[in-house]
Amino acid sequence: MPDRPDPTTRFPHGRPTVLFLCVHNAGRSQMAMGFVQHLAGDRAVAWSGGSEPADEINPAAVAAMAERGIDITGEFPKPWTDEIVRAADVVITMGCGDACPVFPGKRYLDWELDDPAGKSVDDVRPVRDEIERRVRALLDELGVPVLT
Repeated sequence: MPDRPDPTTRFPHGRPTVLFLCVHNAGRSQMAMGFVQHLAGDRAVAWSGGSEPADEINPAAVAAMAERGIDITGEFPKPWTDEIVRAADVVITMGCGDACPVFPGKRYLDWELDDPAGKSVDDVRPVRDEIERRVRALLDELGVPVLT
């Protein structure tokens, strides 16, 4: 098995910073941030933001994450700033299209995922599970071992 990349030498602050962007910052990006925090602990930094932040996090997303033992109730939808985008090592967009900021030299990934807005917990579970799969793959690619 090849050696894992060492995040302490690959990233300016010794650990990767991942920014998740979507329209409302109420579902997909919040779940992704929750998975990074849960799986990586202090080995990575996760932020999220939206182009048109909602008033609250999607209750179905909160419930779906709680089923995995991840509490995102302390989070809230927020806009992104240019400074946050510039500070991120990886920017992952989730359906914000042309509203998502693009800065030269940044690594961008676009994760096409169903928007959980207005959906039941049953309908959000497959989105949650796909986000978890992608977050695990991203952490592996970044050389960040997962805690669970």
